[in-house]
Amino acid sequence: MGNRVVITGVGVITPIGNNKQEFWQSLISGYSGIGRITKFDVSQYAAQIAGEVKDFDPSGLINSKELRKMDGFVQYAVVAAKQAVEDAGIDFDKIEPERIGCVMGSGIGGLMTIEKQHTILLERGPKRISPFLIPMLIVNMAPGQIAINYNLKGPNFAIVTACASSNHAIGEAFRLIQAGRADIMLAGGTENCICPLGVGGFCSAKALSTRNDDPRHASRPFDKERDGFVMAEGAGILVLESFDLAKKRGAPIIAELVGYGATCDAYHMTAPDPEAKGAIASMEAALTDAGINYDEVDYINAHGTSTSLNDKVETMAIKAVFKDSSRKLAVSSIKSMTGHMLGAAGAVEAIATAISLKEGVILPTINYQYPDPDCDLDYVPNKVRKKDINVAISNGLGFGGHNATIALKKFS
Repeated sequence: MGNRVVITGVGVITPIGNNKQEFWQSLISGYSGIGRITKFDVSQYAAQIAGEVKDFDPSGLINSKELRKMDGFVQYAVVAAKQAVEDAGIDFDKIEPERIGCVMGSGIGGLMTIEKQHTILLERGPKRISPFLIPMLIVNMAPGQIAINYNLKGPNFAIVTACASSNHAIGEAFRLIQAGRADIMLAGGTENCICPLGVGGFCSAKALSTRNDDPRHASRPFDKERDGFVMAEGAGILVLESFDLAKKRGAPIIAELVGYGATCDAYHMTAPDPEAKGAIASMEAALTDAGINYDEVDYINAHGTSTSLNDKVETMAIKAVFKDSSRKLAVSSIKSMTGHMLGAAGAVEAIATAISLKEGVILPTINYQYPDPDCDLDYVPNKVRKKDINVAISNGLGFGGHNATIALKKFS
């Protein structure tokens, strides 16, 4: 089994709040953060809505000189990390830096920087390209900058598995602490690609909702009228810590991380396996890893993207894994409120799940109006539900067939 691993702090930058308190209040009130895109002119785009981060001002937290060298996805990560560290009450002077690390996921990284610098290349020539282009765009700069800020000299790397990225990041960080290779890991995901190229690419793939006249109701996981996902941005970071250290230093414990499963569909670039084999295997692996029987799970934080195929296949997978218990399970998707934060989604959803365990609350799937015969589980429609949860799992399923599931327990 190895070391027990607990969550002692969290930080979030999201379309529904830029700190833990705002985020949680939005979730329990069923607030949607989706609106018309303001970052650029969307008049020629099929999808004109997104979950943009609002009122984000890192200037008081990041040196202005350093800020100019960071793409937005790194800025989000650095600020979320600061929140998480403060939430966990870490005193870095009392912990060996070699025993603390960071694993971050991002689906795309610095796409906005690539887009801007490519325009400069075409309009002004190669000599005007920023010397910081490469370090601004590469995904590993998110954990790299966090390590620089806190002198973290333990394991440090980035994971890129599309929308499963931050679930993988949390899972791999969990393994490092379990194995005794680190005492504390900052783990999560970050994304910032609501830009012409990012939105245009997903529009061309016909993956996005075009409910432009009603943005707050556009993300509707498991609803029969769903017509695609809604792009979103932000970051989520968890402080994972060995239980022994957390207990020794009197750290606040939000929940316990107990299992991790990772698989691949090996089926298609973007479509899930129609038999859901990869998602089934991922959930089963997480439960086996945690030593949990399927009928002990109370809640599933679903990947629930609001796309026709994902929601149908994920429902099929849940029914296959949980058998007769699937009808008693509560299943919900907070993407109905945040939109799809891509590489940051899994981390933000893991944070929501951990707080749900602590608070005894099941978050709703908002915008659920029309039942779909292919999606026939209890999706906690529209309103928060007060209920004790002892065991929960959270799914992340990404383009390329990547699947990652984490299992969490109420701490006691």
